[in-house]
Amino acid sequence: MCGEKANFYTIGVNDKVSQGDCASEIPSNKLTSILDHFIADGRSGGFVTTSRLTHATPGSSYAHTANRAWESNEKMKDVPEKCKDIAYQFVYDNTKIQVAMGGGRRHFLPNTTKDPEYNTKYGRRVDGQNLITEWQKKQGAKGRNHRYVWNKGEFDSVDPQTTDYLLGLFEYSHMQYEVDRDTSSNGEPSITEMVEKAIRILKKNSNGFFLLVEGSNIDIAHHDSLAAKALTETVSLDKAVTKALELTNEEDTLVIVTADHSHVFSMGGYNYRGNDILGLANPIDYEPPLDGMPYTTLNYANGPGVNFTSGKRPNLTNVDTTAFDYIPQAAVPVEYETHGGEDVPIFSKGPMSHLLNGVKEQHYVAHVMQYAACVGDFKDDNHCKNTEHKPTCSACLITLDRITLFLSLIGIYLKQFCFK
Repeated sequence: MCGEKANFYTIGVNDKVSQGDCASEIPSNKLTSILDHFIADGRSGGFVTTSRLTHATPGSSYAHTANRAWESNEKMKDVPEKCKDIAYQFVYDNTKIQVAMGGGRRHFLPNTTKDPEYNTKYGRRVDGQNLITEWQKKQGAKGRNHRYVWNKGEFDSVDPQTTDYLLGLFEYSHMQYEVDRDTSSNGEPSITEMVEKAIRILKKNSNGFFLLVEGSNIDIAHHDSLAAKALTETVSLDKAVTKALELTNEEDTLVIVTADHSHVFSMGGYNYRGNDILGLANPIDYEPPLDGMPYTTLNYANGPGVNFTSGKRPNLTNVDTTAFDYIPQAAVPVEYETHGGEDVPIFSKGPMSHLLNGVKEQHYVAHVMQYAACVGDFKDDNHCKNTEHKPTCSACLITLDRITLFLSLIGIYLKQFCFK
């Protein structure tokens, strides 16, 4: 998002800031994100996620922190006051962000206020601030057409033509998996619906817009070793991408597909054509399982799927391995499955897509986006002065996060450009 390498667990800062080092959060160590560059250039910007708004990927577009866990201030009691939590930064330092939708109400509400959806849950802020109310006050004071929504009914009532600033917090923490999602007016919108609403709001700016979208429930499902749900979330992501492409033009839209990491999720066994991807493998005769037990096509190298109570793998013959809550077997027992270390794919389509072929360092992507949009470090570059090719509106970036290694689609950056 910022075009520089950084240290583990930090967001929006350079490599001079180490995890938890509040003192190093000085202005010279803070980085400018691609979202910041777009807004500074008079374009619209926003983000959509299925995680908390304050989580790592959305947070990286607007926040600067030495610890990504500082989503609200309940974990900062021993941290100097000069360091602000991520939710606080969103409301007080980023009032020009026009669209922000996802989960995470708990980090915006004080610990004395009940969540509107769950009567037994309270906010987590220890400073007494209701940041949702503060956001509304700030937008109102600026005379902006704004809406705050927390369920699907309210979301559906938002008219993109009359709404310029939209804050949607649809869950106490992360949003629900698509297969579990309440689609009634009391529930929450799908990622596709959020993407469509966001683009329709942002594209009103004739100068262009930037949109970051994260299908983060893919990652969350993998950490819980819920393979079926991870794949279903991938389908949801694909639908969101399709909708984004319907609302933009390939002639002036750059689409980038990438991710920040893989998972230790693999496909094995020489399966017959048509075999259920969630089913048992069909090993060839000369490579049978040495323990005589069947195994699934999909497995994790580590995770909660280790259940060898008898010293042997359980017999899966009569187990429904296609169930959404089935946890595939794993080799190493850990509470949460981990990320992988492979290079992740990066695909691109549209203007300037030729800059993203071959193997690239991850921070290079942010520079390509700046260059293609003529913002940031490349605002006055020679190619931007060419009236025949200079973008007059550039905008929609979508990242749709982590997916499985054997499926090449891992995320999407989508950015729209309008050329004369």
